[in-house]
Amino acid sequence: MSAKPLGSKRLPDIVGPALQVPKTATLAPGSTVQPKRTVDLEGMAFSQGGHLMSNKKCKLPEGSFKRTRKGYEEIHVPAPKKPNTQPSDLVPITDMPAWAQEGFKGLKNLNRVQSKLFPTAFGTDEPLLLCAPTGAGKTNVAMLTVLHELSKYRDEESGTFDLDAFKIVYVAPMKALVQEMVGNFSSRLGVFGIKVGELTGDSQMTKQQIAETQIIVTTPEKWDVITRKSTDTSYTNLVRLIIIDEIHLLHDERGPVLESIIARTVRRMEQTNEYVRLVGLSATLPNYQDVATFLRVDPDKGLFYFDASSRPCPLQQQFIGVTEKKAIKRYQVMNEVCYEKVLDQAGKNQTLVFVHSRKETAKTARFIRDMAIDKETITQFVKPEGATREILLEEANNVKDPNLKDLLQFGFGIHHAGMSREDRGLVEELFADGHLQVLVCTATLAWGVNLPAHTVIIKGTQIYNPEKGRWVELSSQDVLQMLGRAGRPQYDTFGEGIIITNHSELQYYLSLLNQQLPIESQFVSKLADNLNAEIVLGTIRNRDEAVQWLGYTYLYVRMLKDPVLYSVGVDYQEDDPALVQKRADIVHTAAAMLEKCHLVKYERVSGRFQSTELGRIASYYYVTYNSMSVYNQHLRPTMSMLELFRVFALSNEFKLIPVRQDEKLELGKLMERVPIPVKEGVEEPAAKINVLLQAYISQLKLEGFALVADMVYVQQSAGRIIRAIFEICLKRGWAVPAKAALELSKMIERRMWGSMTPLRQFKGLQKDIVRKAESKQFPWYRYFDLTPPEIGELIGVQNAGRLVHRLVHNFPKLQLQAQVQPITRSLLRMDLTIIPDFRWDEKIHGNAESFWIMVEDVDGEIILFHDAFVLRQRYAEDEHNVTITVPMFEPVPPNYYISVISDRWLHAETRLPISFKHLILPEKFPPPTPLLDLQPLPLSALHNKEFESIYSSTLQTFNKIQTQVFQALYTTDDNVFVGAPTGSGKTICAEFALLRLWSKREQPRAVCIEPYQDMVDLRVAEWRAKFGNLQGGKEIVSLTGDSAADLRLLEKGDLIVCTPTQWDVISRRWRQRKNVQTIGLLIADEVQLVGGEVGPTYEVIISRTRYVSAQTDIKTRIVACGVSLANARDLGEWIGAPSHAIFNFPPSARPLDMDIHLQSFQIPHFPSLMIAMSKPAYLAIVEHSPTKPVIIFVPSRRQCRLTADDIITHCDADAEGSRFLNIELEDLQPHLDHISDQGLVETLKHGVGYYHEALDKQDKKIVERLFQSGAVQVLIASKDTAWSLPVASYMVIIMGVQSYEGKEHRYVDYPVMDVLQMMGRACRPSEDERSRCVLMCQQTRKDFYKKFLAEGLPIESHLPTHMLHDYFLAEIAVKTIENKQDAMDILTWTYFYRRMTQNPNYYNLHNVSHQHLSDHLSELVENTLNDLLNSKCITIEDEMDVSPLNLGMIAAYYNISYVTVEVYTLSLKERTKMKGLLEVVSSSAEFETIPIRRHEDTLLRRIYDRVPVKLERADFEAPHFKTFLLLQAHFSRLQLPPDLAADQVLVLEKVLNLLSACVDVMSSNAWLNALGAMDLSQMCVQACWDNDSPLKQIPHFEPDVIKRCKEAGVESVYDIMEMEDDKRNELLQMDARQMRDVATFVNSYPTLDVNYELVKGEYTAGAPIVVKVALSKDVDEDEDEGQDDQNVVAPFYPHKKMANWWLVVGEPSTRQLHGIKKTTVTKNQVVKLEITLPKGTHNLKLYVICDSYIGADHDIDIEPIDVAEGEESDSDSDEEMESGEEE
Repeated sequence: MSAKPLGSKRLPDIVGPALQVPKTATLAPGSTVQPKRTVDLEGMAFSQGGHLMSNKKCKLPEGSFKRTRKGYEEIHVPAPKKPNTQPSDLVPITDMPAWAQEGFKGLKNLNRVQSKLFPTAFGTDEPLLLCAPTGAGKTNVAMLTVLHELSKYRDEESGTFDLDAFKIVYVAPMKALVQEMVGNFSSRLGVFGIKVGELTGDSQMTKQQIAETQIIVTTPEKWDVITRKSTDTSYTNLVRLIIIDEIHLLHDERGPVLESIIARTVRRMEQTNEYVRLVGLSATLPNYQDVATFLRVDPDKGLFYFDASSRPCPLQQQFIGVTEKKAIKRYQVMNEVCYEKVLDQAGKNQTLVFVHSRKETAKTARFIRDMAIDKETITQFVKPEGATREILLEEANNVKDPNLKDLLQFGFGIHHAGMSREDRGLVEELFADGHLQVLVCTATLAWGVNLPAHTVIIKGTQIYNPEKGRWVELSSQDVLQMLGRAGRPQYDTFGEGIIITNHSELQYYLSLLNQQLPIESQFVSKLADNLNAEIVLGTIRNRDEAVQWLGYTYLYVRMLKDPVLYSVGVDYQEDDPALVQKRADIVHTAAAMLEKCHLVKYERVSGRFQSTELGRIASYYYVTYNSMSVYNQHLRPTMSMLELFRVFALSNEFKLIPVRQDEKLELGKLMERVPIPVKEGVEEPAAKINVLLQAYISQLKLEGFALVADMVYVQQSAGRIIRAIFEICLKRGWAVPAKAALELSKMIERRMWGSMTPLRQFKGLQKDIVRKAESKQFPWYRYFDLTPPEIGELIGVQNAGRLVHRLVHNFPKLQLQAQVQPITRSLLRMDLTIIPDFRWDEKIHGNAESFWIMVEDVDGEIILFHDAFVLRQRYAEDEHNVTITVPMFEPVPPNYYISVISDRWLHAETRLPISFKHLILPEKFPPPTPLLDLQPLPLSALHNKEFESIYSSTLQTFNKIQTQVFQALYTTDDNVFVGAPTGSGKTICAEFALLRLWSKREQPRAVCIEPYQDMVDLRVAEWRAKFGNLQGGKEIVSLTGDSAADLRLLEKGDLIVCTPTQWDVISRRWRQRKNVQTIGLLIADEVQLVGGEVGPTYEVIISRTRYVSAQTDIKTRIVACGVSLANARDLGEWIGAPSHAIFNFPPSARPLDMDIHLQSFQIPHFPSLMIAMSKPAYLAIVEHSPTKPVIIFVPSRRQCRLTADDIITHCDADAEGSRFLNIELEDLQPHLDHISDQGLVETLKHGVGYYHEALDKQDKKIVERLFQSGAVQVLIASKDTAWSLPVASYMVIIMGVQSYEGKEHRYVDYPVMDVLQMMGRACRPSEDERSRCVLMCQQTRKDFYKKFLAEGLPIESHLPTHMLHDYFLAEIAVKTIENKQDAMDILTWTYFYRRMTQNPNYYNLHNVSHQHLSDHLSELVENTLNDLLNSKCITIEDEMDVSPLNLGMIAAYYNISYVTVEVYTLSLKERTKMKGLLEVVSSSAEFETIPIRRHEDTLLRRIYDRVPVKLERADFEAPHFKTFLLLQAHFSRLQLPPDLAADQVLVLEKVLNLLSACVDVMSSNAWLNALGAMDLSQMCVQACWDNDSPLKQIPHFEPDVIKRCKEAGVESVYDIMEMEDDKRNELLQMDARQMRDVATFVNSYPTLDVNYELVKGEYTAGAPIVVKVALSKDVDEDEDEGQDDQNVVAPFYPHKKMANWWLVVGEPSTRQLHGIKKTTVTKNQVVKLEITLPKGTHNLKLYVICDSYIGADHDIDIEPIDVAEGEESDSDSDEEMESGEEE
């Protein structure tokens, strides 16, 4: 939509309803108001920060009084009265459900506050705000809400919780509080199996840990960082309850963080309707109404306010304002006052004195002690002769801290974080036991340890703040926390709090402690950074959405209440009650600031924002926008470490840190001690920051208190700032500074310099070992070759050798290998193999180590490619493959470098130079065929009325492409190649060739090759409709893969459609098969897939077609269609097309112009990436195709449903839940009733369908119909349906171009062909003018796809790497190759041979001279044939002639890999049983391609527990193991999830063929256990175990039916056949439909009569004995003969199958098999078996075994045969076996 921007002129006429900002998730740019001016944000921010006091006067409670003394004045405020609580008001714990009481172990009842909240907190889902004083038990209220949340995920029956369904976040402001809450929740919720995790700056959690944790306790900053990143959305979306503790911190400098996370949560919640309960806990404050509004709390239901009287111990307060002006005098007065107040309590009550630096604790304690000794009051603190004195004297001896030692005996203690843990523990214990009267401590005690005292004195209210570089007032938070320690609920009726402060601050603390300090918003100070974070997240795309977002902040709530304070002038207030204009101006100003620093791109007119790389980095690393602009200015491509330190020191974060006079001396000394020279003088603040960071890395000890605090502050920011600098350099491709920054960030994390020994990175290694290692100048890389004793000797610590040796091998070292393949002249592909070369130790490495992969140019200055690589613990032993594409430049540089650098370990870097000395770039590609602007041909050009009538209903003229190729296809017999983008009508081009064929007198057959079975089915359906009645009806057939059936179909059909593999099997024996030789036309569709997964087979059949043509002189015309190729000329010449018949149009030559939008993302975490792509996808639909149909392709079947839900969520967020549904629900309902997938029903109701390979046929049809008719506007398809999707759309969105590859456990790119195929789905020439495609991919892949979408696809051959052995073997088996020369000749017909000269490096060729080529080829032939020789498939005689062996024949006949047959021979033994067979068949090479999905192992584990046969070691990520499970699951008839069910079909498709091969391998060894493989074949078809009742095969025979039959003595299918009808009905108890199914099965169940006779003769050893077997089938006479090819009735077998029979003659006593044949039985059949026997008497058996039904077999005893001694003959003749069936 194009809304006109509202200029300022138009504003006055908007009278009446005030401006409102809609709540929807997306607003059109310019839909609210235009900004009028920029505002002064700096000026709007409150300079006093948290000390802002917006109330003018403070009213004190009754009974307060004031006294003035010399140098100070006191104000006394009495303690409030405690209200009387009736026990009846308290809720007893037993009121809760029994399971929930576990959370409150040891309590009898809740206290007054908790009882009041109980009904709301535990009984409802209302958002809450609870204001109550410290110590009122707010934690338990939080606990109640947690338990309520849990109750929703509790399974009533089992009492277990669905722990993966939710997350709870508890936000606490301080690390100390976070740890306390983690402990509290862990201990109380452990019983429910709940995991509590701590997430702060210090304790990170990995994704996996977060996934396994239900309650995350975190600080506001950390939660902000996490929700800012789209990498973590996959679990942040699960959060259902957020508890924010101490929410009055909104007033503090850290307030903006709270505002941003709450606003983000509330806005997301209102837009997606996914409710998140917010619970705010705070101290008492006056304007709680505002905070409630901000949290969306209903004031009547969820707002609870308790005043100070609810303290467990009411507080009596004294405020002492020191009026002295001079600092020294002021300090003196404070100390004296402190002494007096302590003395008041001495001997009666204990006192805590809080001071604000560690040094100050001892100073103050000493002052009080000395003064007490002076005034002789010291005995009031500790009686000199009491027991206490004894205890103190004794304990003083164990103390380390000298100050404490000195003070303890007088009854004084000190406590601060700098003391040793033992000392601190001792002091806490002594104080708790009442032995110490006075404890002087720092604030850490208030936060971390619960030690109450009757009196608390806060001496001085100023604390050093390194960020500001000065002393500032304590935050309100700290003061409240310290005073919270006053009063011991068990002993005191009230507590006393005394604050000693400057007179000027009295008002502030009076207001604070008497609930009169309004909470204001500090948001303006951080507004720009927070706005940037939302823009990066994608939740704000323009100014209008930002205005809407501001409406969710606390700033907005306060702005409405107190406009003057927030400088909202009068000019803003008239007729704009919602302050839309003010918000627009604020946003405009902030956006302008961000734009100036290059963090966003901001279009002023429309108000659109676009995030930049810098903006993303700033948001992720929490760096302020001013700092980013500093780095932007100062970073240079050649910076070294020295300069990085200087850039770092200029960061905005440190701008307020000054250099104090008293520090210069110490800084000067430090400057001389740090390793990297500092240019600036000591006066410069930048020098100080630089030195402090170096001092931190060097682990130097500092003296000055403020200096230590500054260093800690610098170090806390250093990590993320340096990481941000690293990312900036990485994105710009600057290798030198990027590596330096990465190195520096590791040095900061490890606190060591790069020059030190890497051993320092192992925690807890003794100092002397490290020192000794560093004193030896021994290079680190040589440590890896030393043995433990050598290491011991080297370091000079003999016994440390083993330890160091172990650590050296724990050091994350990787080995790299790289293979380079040029794809085009400007693009190289590198296959990188990464081999971990270290021992994984969980304590050291955790569960993952991350690395950076960088490819640098020859000078090491430019990064050409970078990506992150994560090595996980479970794959720490495996090789990892990474495929990367890098640009190539001419002239070719001498080399590139690949570096793999550890993200956390210094010196863990592997660098591999890739030399280009032998690089030969491929030949330049010929230009594409220009698309001429011809007059479109009318249908009459066909000159054949019958042909014209085929098209007349759909077309008037042919399109441009069809017109241009018409001549070549329809008027000549040339071989033709047509390359044009998908969707440009190439099917009709192929039909031209067909019609040409059919217009001849004798019409030979045509074959059409489609790469996938789904496409075959679509094509057959389409052509049957088109040509079914042409010229008296054309017979169009698709092959099945079963060779006997296929030969019949080939005989019958005019046009055969099949996949490359099916045609390969049929055409192998072309010499015997006339029908193959006389093919008149071969249509090769989607021929670009010669470079894809079916490529090698495709290449073989086209090469074979030309070879056969040349041998037989029968011309077969080849017409190939594909996408636009880069090297079409090679392909065309290979299929034998003359140059004028090679049409290769550019990718842009589409029938409709296509607009392609590329969007790139940078989110490594895959589930989060998919979530992040859903909103841009939704926006693309709304923007580019609001009414036209859209198809979205996602990487996997599972993702279809997830993305559909995400898209629907976005619709709801825009309050248009059914915007994609174009019919009424009641009209849709009849369709939905027929759908079996319930998820699909839900999404279709919103107009979003999904389509994937595992949907059942009916569902697919319905979805297809709804989408085609336009009822449903959006269709989400899985990547695998790209080739078989039967619908087209106006726009295609490709969400992500990577899918998970389980075998290598990594995400791999889609093949470009698949992407082109997906894009081709956007093409409806009859309906649209143009089409669109949105391609979303990872940033690193963007250039790659951009290139190939514009240029055409280069195609290489995969024959030599994937299929050469099997190709040769097939040709040897049919005697096409009889010697090595034949093999060479056959190669010259392949596409591989054409490409070898064009792109030699791709095929490992380093020179293209004739000699080199022929050497390379003969070497290839030699190696291939030798492999076949070694696996016993062929023999080679005289180094030249080759002939097949039995194994080779088996492999070629069943079309299985030579590797598989070899495995069978090696693994199958004479005594192999069912389990062994299962294992061997599962490990066939054919099953290597079974997909392994992410996180599937848990499912497989569950299945493994339910199947009977187990293995020694179960490997849940291996395809062979998965096959093994799926087969068993099939026999056990387990219900599988759709993904696995689809995989099971793949397994079953292949398994029978493999079992037949097993039978042949075993029978060729004359082993009778070949019968086992036959049984297995029956099991596969009928889905039963061999020990199940044969009745289980019959449909509807459930266990109870079978049980009834057993009891009635009915055991077999034959028994069922022979029963009387009424008896049968009575026994089975089934309805008519079920009985029909039973009848169908029983009638097709085979009943064979078997008779045999031994042909008479002399039986001598070694002479053939003939057994004649007559088989006859009962066929009802009245059935006609047409029903011969009875298909097997097997409901669980996914394919059609005919029943075959094996006839076996065997000798059970010796386990010998003497003869075997395989046959099909029609009616009557006589089969001869020839056997030879050794001398002796033989008891033979004749077995007749079916391959499809259980229980239909015969075994017949043959009368004993006596064999006499024969003449001398070759002893091995009885081993000669017949194998397989005859043609």
